[in-house]
Amino acid sequence: MLMKDFSETDIERVESIIDAQDSEAARTEVAELHPADIAELFQSLNLRQAEWLFNLIDDKEKKADVLMELDEEDRKKLLEGMDPEQIGHFIDLLDTDDAVDLIQELDEEDRDEVIQNIEDVEQAGDIVDLLQYDEDTAGGMMGTEMIVVNENLSMPDCLKEMRRQAEELDDIYYVYVTDNDGKLRGILPLKKMITHPSVSKIKHVMEADPIAVRTDTPIDEVAINFEKYDLVAMPVVDSIDRLVGQITVDDVMDEVREQSERDYQLASGISSDVDAQDSVWEQTKARIPWLLIGIAGGIVSSLILVGFEAQIAAVTALAIFIPLIMGTGGNVGVQASAIVVQGLANGRLDIKNAWGQIGREFLVSTLNAVIISAVVFIYVFFTQPGGLRFTISLAVALSLFAVVIFATVFGALVPLTLERMKINPALATGPFIQITNDVVGLIIYVGVATWLLSLFA
Repeated sequence: MLMKDFSETDIERVESIIDAQDSEAARTEVAELHPADIAELFQSLNLRQAEWLFNLIDDKEKKADVLMELDEEDRKKLLEGMDPEQIGHFIDLLDTDDAVDLIQELDEEDRDEVIQNIEDVEQAGDIVDLLQYDEDTAGGMMGTEMIVVNENLSMPDCLKEMRRQAEELDDIYYVYVTDNDGKLRGILPLKKMITHPSVSKIKHVMEADPIAVRTDTPIDEVAINFEKYDLVAMPVVDSIDRLVGQITVDDVMDEVREQSERDYQLASGISSDVDAQDSVWEQTKARIPWLLIGIAGGIVSSLILVGFEAQIAAVTALAIFIPLIMGTGGNVGVQASAIVVQGLANGRLDIKNAWGQIGREFLVSTLNAVIISAVVFIYVFFTQPGGLRFTISLAVALSLFAVVIFATVFGALVPLTLERMKINPALATGPFIQITNDVVGLIIYVGVATWLLSLFA
């Protein structure tokens, strides 16, 4: 099946088919498409058109897959037009991890009714168990579909057991080996099955002590382990090492993408998860908080300048360099915080070594401050006329030196503090750092300039 890129002409053709209510042509249109391509097509249609086309998909499993490929907001709109019995039928066709994700998107009052309409009682039980876990942990991400064999089985018996379990699975990543108590003992690679067809017990050829995570492991730590060990799936165990599920790489990729989108929006001053298709009101609510905080920061800056009004009136050249001071502080702070946030996200920076990182940032900031201050001092000294050019040059250079050091250390310290407080450190790469550094930078500039003018003038 080839990937599909929808052109404007393709969209118009599908819309014309829907408007004409040509069911056969519509079925033909979607029959050869991958569920992900159908979901992409739905993004270009209105809700009425998407519902009509969705109901024409004959393959129930494909319909369920399309549902899970949709963005959360689009999926919610489709689900609102279904009764609990219909949703329960779809959940019967999904893996447990996807089923849990879908149920968590429903309103509280609808969840129990949907679960009661799941025909597969065993799957319903698994879903209820998985709903007990925090959705931001390995337990909340895992699924229960996997092949599990006992370590005391012979290879022929193991193959029989695998065939029996595989009939109910869409994908097989690993064969997990457990003891009589259900505790994870190892993984049985395909190569061992081929090269040891008559081994007495599989525990003699399995790979013992596989990489695993506990149910309460945070999702970001799970993602780091997947990257570190190049895994396609990872077993999940409970507090006494019993195998309870597995996490697959596609689930991790989805979570990493969603987390990256949230972090990017937070760093841009957007307080909640929104996208371009959300309503004007939803987008306004997400954007306005930090804009108002920015206004407050601007008012504080203007009040600081009021107290500096006499000096500016006497030496107007001082006002020229206010944007330079504020802009440099903001840029330096965002750079420092971005480095720290990236290190925390990829696991290369340990919160336990916070002071070491702050010390490193202090050394970096000192070197940057020396270079920047020297360059600006030379520029100001040779471009400003009058007898106060040395004083002005020194005021700007010393202010920049102090601002760069403060902004760098502050930019590193804030995300580390947020991480320790279990708050998303991406907040530190956004307007919070920019506004704080603007205000503090202005205070430093005003203080240094006032002191030097009283000293030399």
